[in-house]
Amino acid sequence: MDKAFYNSNFKLGILGGGQLGRMFIQEAINYNASVHILDPSELAPCKDIATSFTQGDLMDYSTVVSFGQNLDLLTIEIEHVNVDALETLEKEGVEVYPQPHILRMIQDKGTQKEFYKEHSIPTAPFILSDSFDYNIELPVVQKLRKGGYDGKGVQILRDKKDVTHGFHEPSVFEDLIDFEKELSVIVARNTKGEVKTFPVVELEFNPEANLVEYLFSPAAISQEVEQKAQDLATQVAESTKVVGLLAVEMFLTKDGEVMVNEIAPRPHNSGHQTIEGNITSQFEQYLRAITGMPLGDTSIIAPSVMVNLLGEKDHTGEAFVEGLEEVMAISGATVHLYGKWKTKPYRKMGHVTVVDKELESAKEKAKKIKDTLKIKTR
Repeated sequence: MDKAFYNSNFKLGILGGGQLGRMFIQEAINYNASVHILDPSELAPCKDIATSFTQGDLMDYSTVVSFGQNLDLLTIEIEHVNVDALETLEKEGVEVYPQPHILRMIQDKGTQKEFYKEHSIPTAPFILSDSFDYNIELPVVQKLRKGGYDGKGVQILRDKKDVTHGFHEPSVFEDLIDFEKELSVIVARNTKGEVKTFPVVELEFNPEANLVEYLFSPAAISQEVEQKAQDLATQVAESTKVVGLLAVEMFLTKDGEVMVNEIAPRPHNSGHQTIEGNITSQFEQYLRAITGMPLGDTSIIAPSVMVNLLGEKDHTGEAFVEGLEEVMAISGATVHLYGKWKTKPYRKMGHVTVVDKELESAKEKAKKIKDTLKIKTR
């Protein structure tokens, strides 16, 4: 890298201006980093805190190329971007992380699963199909190969009546795993090949929205499982040779084995607690990784619980935060609102992290927060 990333003439760009980019900028400011954003929405959460903001389509080839040509380094906060444009920019000398070929693989869940198989990375048995397979053995998890995110494009087919709702686009059909817990490991790999994992976290999902509702750090697992999960995340990072972060979502099976469910090549909802709960946050680690700096200490400072703040079910319109004052009075609670002025059912509007000396105490506070802080409309 010819110029230091903390100099004013170094331009770091992000495709996507949502909450992940917003939290990245909040950390990058500590290093005087100049961050430029491209996002399709004029109301993007990053708009007012970025060094510069460009409104444009992330899937449009010419828009992405035009945005990236004057940058020194380009990264992403969402996978759904034009990879052809990133490959062009890379050939023109712009550093692009994560690398375009990794994004191309991750954009297609079928290619992603085949990558795991090729590299002996444990994952649920699967088959690929270009249309709905009526002969598929039930129960099964059907995932669209492309376009799915935040629980969309994924459904469990348990019996024949569910089959009528099956997707008819190219899909992955996975065995339904009878898992004990859902886990996640954030792993970083920098430009020099240094790899570090964060401690394993445990996820609890909202059954209606299929989104993370609570995150617990550290996960309630044995040291043996902790090591297996961190080793597996390291294996994925080394196999892909990614530069940046990977969120490696895993299943812990009833017999104590861990297997990869999916990966995301960026900061992730399952790492938000690191801002308050760990020595280095996932966002600072991402900056360190893509700029070739030494990776930071990932140790836990204190047990923590993250609560996702989702838009209330029957509320669409200008957002009103109910119960904020009560939550701000809770010791150890830190509120993060994402700069989204409009709410809708189950939209990610923010999160709260609770740190405490004991995880059970943090869980009790998190439950109170969940019951108190509501994102509504007036």
